Amino acid sequence: MQTELLEKIMECSPQFFEQLIVNLIVAMGYGGSISDAGKAVGKSGDGGIDGIVKEDVLGLDKIYLQGKRWANPVSRPDIQAFVGSLVGFKANKGIFITTSRFTKEAIEYSGSIDKSLILIDGMKLTELMFLYNVGVSNVQTFTIKRMDLDFFEES
Repeated sequence: MQTELLEKIMECSPQFFEQLIVNLIVAMGYGGSISDAGKAVGKSGDGGIDGIVKEDVLGLDKIYLQGKRWANPVSRPDIQAFVGSLVGFKANKGIFITTSRFTKEAIEYSGSIDKSLILIDGMKLTELMFLYNVGVSNVQTFTIKRMDLDFFEES
């Protein structure tokens, strides 16, 4: 089902993908509610940032997001450009999310910089979407009951 989910994401617009990554990060517990926790900002002249999410409910820090709805791997120059955007915004935290994968050089570079940078590839993206119920819904839930023996104790 992960492949189907990625295919569906690829059919959607870039703007939809940018909002999806903001929704996912908020669903993971960052920022509070979607109305004030984060926003998709990707557009022409966005400075290389597709979304901004508050790190916590109080907004003490921000996490900057970059999303690439690509089939080809994300390479080191793409990561370097995002890091340059982080520097331009005086940001220390970023998340780069792609529907594809990262090259070995991109992964190595992201681990060598002084910024806190998380890379999320397509497989991890769909895992997180399943875990936090973004773009998926439960079809059936089973509840198994057992007798509550404490209920029947008389004092």
